[in-house]
Amino acid sequence: MTPIPQEIPVGIVGLGLMGCSITTCLLIAGHPVVAVAPIPVDMVTALPRIKEHLERSYQKGLITNQPESYLENLILTEDYEELRPARLVIECTIEDRGIKESVYQKVEGVIDADALLASNTSAIPISVLQKLTQHPERFFGLHWAEPAHTTRFLEIICGDDSAVSQGEYLYELAHFWGKEPILVRKDIAGFITNRLMYAMYREAISLVENGYATVEDVDRSCRNNAGYFMTLVGVFRWMDLTGVPAYHTVMKDLLPTLNNSTEVPKLIDDIVKSGGRGVANAHGFYDYTPEEARLWEETFTEFSYKIREIALQYPADYVKQKLKEKEDSV
Repeated sequence: MTPIPQEIPVGIVGLGLMGCSITTCLLIAGHPVVAVAPIPVDMVTALPRIKEHLERSYQKGLITNQPESYLENLILTEDYEELRPARLVIECTIEDRGIKESVYQKVEGVIDADALLASNTSAIPISVLQKLTQHPERFFGLHWAEPAHTTRFLEIICGDDSAVSQGEYLYELAHFWGKEPILVRKDIAGFITNRLMYAMYREAISLVENGYATVEDVDRSCRNNAGYFMTLVGVFRWMDLTGVPAYHTVMKDLLPTLNNSTEVPKLIDDIVKSGGRGVANAHGFYDYTPEEARLWEETFTEFSYKIREIALQYPADYVKQKLKEKEDSV
């Protein structure tokens, strides 16, 4: 049966940066949403954030109805009892197992036994988290990218005890959220995207630490090579487009030279130990003035809408659509 978002009440627990954009995404899709603030400050900051997301989405043409109409489907509360009707609850708290377990106990105390429960974790294995729940078969990972209401990315992760059929249901539902989702059928540390990306992060840091290039050089390489094609295709399609044998030849000589350290690199370790958080406090791999850091955040937000416009012109089934158009015209 095809999911109908308007008929599926959803709960969100945790209303930080990510929780607010996930809430926005679900409201845009048409879900009635109960957003639970596990810490009091969320009750102060969440609604202005969600309103800002909706207002910008309206300005950029992502939504056509007035922002206020989406807010009519939102209940913002500190009361877990409000989650009782939810058919799906997504936990978006910090990466602390004790806090997550406490949240799961409160959620499972009110929702039906056949409602789905998910975590937005990107660090803790789903197979570990689901053991903290009463019904591990209904527990999944939903790994979003920020901002959740503009990006097409979403990983749906099955743990060892998850019912794969329910994962397939979430996969279908995610298309209504504007996603081109990935269903990870077997749990693995880092899931799919983080395993790919952290291999690249490690090599990027190694190139800088060993004096082969500057931070700026490495970023320029990523922007103008992978950044050039990855909105349209992934790594396998790229190799198909540019000739598989060439990659086979290069791998034989190059792979043995790549960094495979299991230690956290000194470059990032030093930044974190000195309190660096990136643009959040103007201290990261780059040096920022407070104004530069603020403008980078604004620029990224603006870019996320523009790149979405371009990407949506070339969906995953773009070539299949073109072939069908040709067949229909014959």
